[in-house]
Amino acid sequence: MRGESEPCLVPAREYDAALSDLDGVVYSGPAPVRGAVAALAGARQAGMRLAFVTNNAFRTPSAIAAHLSGIGVPARAEDVVTSAQAAATLIALRVPAGSPVLVAGGMGLRLALRGRGLRPVSTAAERPAAVAQGYAPDIGYGLLAEAAAAVRGGALYVAANVDATLPTPRGPQPGNGALVAVVVTATGARPLVAGKPEPPLHAEAVARTGARRPLVVGDRLDTDIEGAVRAGCDSMLVLTGVSTARDVVLAPPGRRPTYVAADLAGLLQPQPAIRAIGATGRGSGTGADGPFRCRGWEAWRQDGRSPLKLAGEGAWIDGVRALCAAAWSGERVGADQVEPALSVLGAAG
Repeated sequence: MRGESEPCLVPAREYDAALSDLDGVVYSGPAPVRGAVAALAGARQAGMRLAFVTNNAFRTPSAIAAHLSGIGVPARAEDVVTSAQAAATLIALRVPAGSPVLVAGGMGLRLALRGRGLRPVSTAAERPAAVAQGYAPDIGYGLLAEAAAAVRGGALYVAANVDATLPTPRGPQPGNGALVAVVVTATGARPLVAGKPEPPLHAEAVARTGARRPLVVGDRLDTDIEGAVRAGCDSMLVLTGVSTARDVVLAPPGRRPTYVAADLAGLLQPQPAIRAIGATGRGSGTGADGPFRCRGWEAWRQDGRSPLKLAGEGAWIDGVRALCAAAWSGERVGADQVEPALSVLGAAG
């Protein structure tokens, strides 16, 4: 989180592009996340370029762009970057042009491979140079068996992503990571991974947008934010999807966002600096223990083992920000140390 020496800034004016996740950020199923359409329109008006970066390898960029346009977020296929495209690029850099590639996935992956000058195939008998695996809801045992045979035969093995689950109206369902585990179990081979949090998808997005100072926006600490940290890129976590306030307060160093926002409106709102205000009689008041102030909220650590403390009033998201600063100021805290403070925040909200 930003320190007290840094000025309050509006992300849409500070960064030239938002590399935004989709599920849980812009839309949830067929419908937009509340406030997302207006926030993205405002960011564009402020001069921020929008790119939509997703681990979804099944849907094509044109289908995703149509979905976005249908909910009021104008988009072209060129504005969408998928893990299928990143996987195709990764393969194209390692095998000759025109090589056969066995596709254990859907149309999004097939089209991405063709776009990179590769030839999608469906059987190991065609001696593919590589296997590209991505989620498809109708994938069956036969195709997974062909993928395993090709990998055992020496084919380069690439997974679009290894997300263990994917969000559905019925709750989390098995994702591509679960399907990859089938091939890994059968062959002992580990794939190269193109999607978040691995670097290839981020590199693809930056290359295609030409962004000089991008901001990664997402709802998952383990994919969006970790990927940004690994790429050395600033990030914003929005609390409209998978990761919760509790998750971000407990986040390890490699998954800590630059900013935390309630939703995409955070792109247009001044992001407050967190002030370490020193000793006030609360807790130790020494070193990095705080207290830490974010607008009307203060959070502090009494010692390394005691629960974090939170007091104040105002917008709940500012309380989350203050808690993050306190939790991240020293050794990692446990869930039992943050629950009392989160309950204060919940009661205030």
